[in-house]
Amino acid sequence: MTDNGRLVLAGAPIGQAGDASPRLRDALENADVVAAEDTRRLRRLAAELGAEIGGRVVSYYDANESGRAAELLAALQEGRTVLVITDAGMPGVSDPGYRLTSLAVEAGITVTSLPGPSAVTTALAVSGLPSDRFCFEGFPPRKPGERARRLAALAAEERTMVFFEAPHRLAAALEAMAEAFGPDRPAAVCRELTKTYEEVRRGGLGELAEWAAGGVRGEITVVVAGRVHDAAPPSIEELVEEVARREEAGTSRKQAIVDVAKGAGVPKRVLYDAVHQA
Repeated sequence: MTDNGRLVLAGAPIGQAGDASPRLRDALENADVVAAEDTRRLRRLAAELGAEIGGRVVSYYDANESGRAAELLAALQEGRTVLVITDAGMPGVSDPGYRLTSLAVEAGITVTSLPGPSAVTTALAVSGLPSDRFCFEGFPPRKPGERARRLAALAAEERTMVFFEAPHRLAAALEAMAEAFGPDRPAAVCRELTKTYEEVRRGGLGELAEWAAGGVRGEITVVVAGRVHDAAPPSIEELVEEVARREEAGTSRKQAIVDVAKGAGVPKRVLYDAVHQA
């Protein structure tokens, strides 16, 4: 019986081919199967690295991830080395990779990583915001109501938060963050990291939302400071006003009270009574 193979999760450059791990070239040449989010980008990267891909190349992206994972697992169980690589950054971090990794772990197959660049930690490092404790929140929900609820649940988060966002949704996302966290909450919008037109814009969320309203292009990572609890807590009147703002934005009164009370650390019943008295 053939021994199980090995799954290799390879970090890809987020902008500059020269940032690739020296081991990535050898891995591309020696893997039995290379599963790539975009096969054309893979071949372009291989050419820039001077690598000759020796194994079979298959596509592995969001739309086919579930079905392809079973095929790749079978290759691993036949003793093959399967290398997973995305367009940029690490597989599984808001990119394909998690499903196959989970299946491989469950099947007792060796899973290893070829470390590489990550927009998450790169943005965190250049943001100028606290980096000793942070959390990665991926892409905020696209629908305004869902996004408002997700951000409201993070209102009391003390760790620095890192988000991804599409450029055409950036202004709306920053406006929603300003409503949930306050317009003066420090943040940084990191655009086109490591690329020719890299830009890091720092300021309060309200200020950044106004800037983004003019239009922004490129790959975007947003870093937002966590809540500082030694600041003066909001008054009950301010909380009532926040509930009203969220109702106007489309959130139900019940949900708005739950979210605001949780974020402020006050009993729901206290805020419920204050809202109805107002």
